[in-house]
Amino acid sequence: MWLGICAGVFLASQILLYDVNIYLADLLVSSDSGKDVSTAGYERDLTSVGDRKNQEGFQTTGGTFLSVFMELMPPLVGFLILAVIRLKFVTKESFSVPNLFSGISEMVAGAAKGAVDSVKEGVKK
Repeated sequence: MWLGICAGVFLASQILLYDVNIYLADLLVSSDSGKDVSTAGYERDLTSVGDRKNQEGFQTTGGTFLSVFMELMPPLVGFLILAVIRLKFVTKESFSVPNLFSGISEMVAGAAKGAVDSVKEGVKK
């Protein structure tokens, strides 16, 4: 039951946060260009079939960091939401940072051990 709930919550958070990212990107670009959000100052070469671009855009160092943040924020926030759900509803522990991230090292070690074991069994056959 908890797996289904967490999967649904994670999917919903990803959809919501990516929509927020698109809205923020359009808002930032339109505020830089002073144009309407619908056009958002985008310029497109006639021969270009690639992504949208603009003259100022996210091409500076700050824009690069903003792009990386906007790309990594939804999965990280989704992970934190699931960690809080696990902490409060599944394990029913008190809220603290060590409790929030407890079990991650065991999970990674278990996944690595499982991968090594499957490779060993594949070699034996």
